Amino acid sequence: MAAAASTPQGMAERRGIPAAAFVEDVEAYLRQSGLDVNSALAFLQERLQQYKVVEMKLLAQQRELQAKIPDIEKCLEIVAALQAKKSLGEALIADFELSEGIYSRAKIENTDSVCLWLGANVMLEYSCEEANVLLKMNLENAKGSLEVLIGDLQFLRDQQTITQVTIARVFNWDVHQRRSKQAVKET
Repeated sequence: MAAAASTPQGMAERRGIPAAAFVEDVEAYLRQSGLDVNSALAFLQERLQQYKVVEMKLLAQQRELQAKIPDIEKCLEIVAALQAKKSLGEALIADFELSEGIYSRAKIENTDSVCLWLGANVMLEYSCEEANVLLKMNLENAKGSLEVLIGDLQFLRDQQTITQVTIARVFNWDVHQRRSKQAVKET
């Protein structure tokens, strides 16, 4: 007889997200877990809701990273433009937004440093080379985090699907058992 429940590829969890067990034999699953059908369905529904909550959090993180990556790339372009203008001996003309709808034009000549906003009300001055290295490292980290996050989301969606299938299997098994009992009573 096959196992009552099995996890995909033997994986117990991924970064704190528990793996859902695929239930092959519902009766054996209920016996092993010590639950009745309603308790098992309630447990599976609760697990499905937990997966959905985690999915919402991961999607929010994904949106933040997807917004952060273009900002970092734009900063890298600006630092590269500053370095290129410096090597040519030209001044960079830039328009700065002072407040919403109000801009000022500035002429940036021969600069050796840039200020990077690090967040949490912290801004630090770096040399152009240091800023370039830091921004490239931040870009790599953000892209790596996004790849891991996408993997986590895929794993989570797989777990939701497995849980939904398990709910359907338990429910259908219960309906079949009730119909069988009713048929026996009628005969």
